[in-house]
Amino acid sequence: MASGLSAVDMLRFAGSLILVLCLLGGLLWALKRMQTGVRPNGTPRQLQVIEAVSVGPRQKVALVRVGKREVLVGISPAQITALGNWPATGEEKDSHEA
Repeated sequence: MASGLSAVDMLRFAGSLILVLCLLGGLLWALKRMQTGVRPNGTPRQLQVIEAVSVGPRQKVALVRVGKREVLVGISPAQITALGNWPATGEEKDSHEA
């Protein structure tokens, strides 16, 4: 009985490892593409959550872009309420910049 792995076993192992890594990379690429806000056909999404903040155990305030408008909504287990809306700005600015 020979101990260790033969050359065929090593090649099979290496091939399987490369296949799994390629599948993982493809899955990560697809997930990243789904989250960018662009559909596969190249058109931008009409509904996008810009930011959401938890204000209680089951309540949130979210800023949502709907087409060319931004809507501030309050979210609770029982309802969603529009708190305000305005035209969307052309660019998103970082609020931490001075």
